[in-house]
Amino acid sequence: MLTGNAIVGQSGGPTAVINASLAGVVEAARNIPQIKNVYGMQYGIEGFMKEEILDLGNQPAGIIEGLKHTPSSALGSTRHKVQEEDFPVILEVLKKYDIRYFFLIGGNDTMDTINRVEQFCRKAGYELTGIGIPKTVDNDLFGTDHTPGFASAARSNILNVMQAGFLARDMKRVDQFVIYQTIGRDAGWLAAATAMAKKSEDDAPHLIYAPEFDFDKEKFLADFEKVYKQYGWVSIVCGEGIKYADGTPVSASQTRDKFSNIEFGAMGGTSVAINMHRMISEKFGFRGEFQITESLIMSAEDRAVERDIEEAYQCGVRAVEMAQEGVSGMMVSMQRISNDPYRIQYDQVPLNDVAVKAKPMPRDYFNEEGNFVSDRFIEYMKPLTEPLPEFVRLKPIQAKRL
Repeated sequence: MLTGNAIVGQSGGPTAVINASLAGVVEAARNIPQIKNVYGMQYGIEGFMKEEILDLGNQPAGIIEGLKHTPSSALGSTRHKVQEEDFPVILEVLKKYDIRYFFLIGGNDTMDTINRVEQFCRKAGYELTGIGIPKTVDNDLFGTDHTPGFASAARSNILNVMQAGFLARDMKRVDQFVIYQTIGRDAGWLAAATAMAKKSEDDAPHLIYAPEFDFDKEKFLADFEKVYKQYGWVSIVCGEGIKYADGTPVSASQTRDKFSNIEFGAMGGTSVAINMHRMISEKFGFRGEFQITESLIMSAEDRAVERDIEEAYQCGVRAVEMAQEGVSGMMVSMQRISNDPYRIQYDQVPLNDVAVKAKPMPRDYFNEEGNFVSDRFIEYMKPLTEPLPEFVRLKPIQAKRL
């Protein structure tokens, strides 16, 4: 095992549990004699190149422990796309701080960064162990059953849709529909997860639209009308990344980030929910609401799932164990052994298989219509987000006249 320092960073959007993974790395690395100290890169690889580096190994124990229940990204984040001219700078800083262990917590773009840094160092003759730690609320990383952060963000969305559904149902003589928009650029995991809010047939949500299917305006309006005739109100959930058959975003957004990904929450477009709202109003003349949470679900620690926090922490610990075993160029993964009882095992997957790829939901996780989920998806989700609150309804017992 190499002797030197370790460094860890966080990239991309935060989650309610990303700091638990950070705590796992720091606490595990402190127990490895060959790791002299643990550093943290502020604002990811972008800050690292500017030597914005914190000493994490000498932080008070209470702070590291407290990270497990602290939302957002404690080290600060970045969406910097590494350029070829960045690698010599990165190598120079690695050498200056005697860093031999390189950990990044993030999604598929982050895994691409670690992969490229590790490969560059190998070609340059600099021994560096590079390990990726999964993180994304979108749940779209290949090679892992689910990602830390997904369950907590899903539960936050579920509670939003569940409670907004009760409101919409009781206010249906004022507002006839409600549209809830989730984040999820390429995959519909978060949108689909809101199906867990439904306890009875008429509960929200009634319709779910995900990026895995081409959006058809006429079919959408027909779906809406069918549900409205049945219940007198409609709850719709849509993923921000849904597109028409020709690839045009329903949001009409044209803004792209540094990784050439469409930024659905940015200026340069409206939003899926607003445009769907307009379609319904123009067709039926109904009044309705749209709800767009954007990044709020990424840092809702008060709604975090305890199992999600623990799994995020263990992913950080496992990353250090892999480094101790001499593993490099890999990402920590979780593989599900069983649903009931729920059991997983921690594994590893090559960074090449994960970097810059998005894992869509399997087709059999949706119904035939492509506007709601299947029973198989419900079984997948149950261990991740339950228990959920149970609400009651008044019984239709008519008062007696005098």
